[in-house]
Amino acid sequence: MPRVLVIDDSGEKLGEFLTEDALALARERGLDLVEVAPMARPPVCRITDFGKLKYEKKKRDAVARKHQAIVEIKEIKLRPKTDDHDFAVKERAARGFLEEGDKVKVTVRFRGREIAHKDIGEDQCKKFAEMLHDVSTVEQMPRMDGRQLSMLLAPTKKKG
Repeated sequence: MPRVLVIDDSGEKLGEFLTEDALALARERGLDLVEVAPMARPPVCRITDFGKLKYEKKKRDAVARKHQAIVEIKEIKLRPKTDDHDFAVKERAARGFLEEGDKVKVTVRFRGREIAHKDIGEDQCKKFAEMLHDVSTVEQMPRMDGRQLSMLLAPTKKKG
């Protein structure tokens, strides 16, 4: 006969019982028998109100979700021939994303024969990272992925 360790609704150990006896004890008190540690030897069961237990877990999960930080990845697209003014506009946009706490993926897209000049794309990425060094750190160095070079910038943690 399988035996379980029973804990009552106030948290006190009642001892080991046969499963049927533990169920009868729970019914007698008008509560449910809930298995809380199935892998323990013997398994641990608690006499409690299952509906109340589910409600409290739902509330704890909601609070945990409310406090978790959601980090989005915003993308800034460049070309090897992106001019200084356009570069500055994209830098301002990236700075805003980083200050809000989002990560920024900088992508340099090569078209046609531009692919032969990957060094220009890497220079673009390094220049972009240097312009944003005060609000970001390079999380992923520039690397080729097909016809595009991408780099990931993460916001630096604010002190205070």
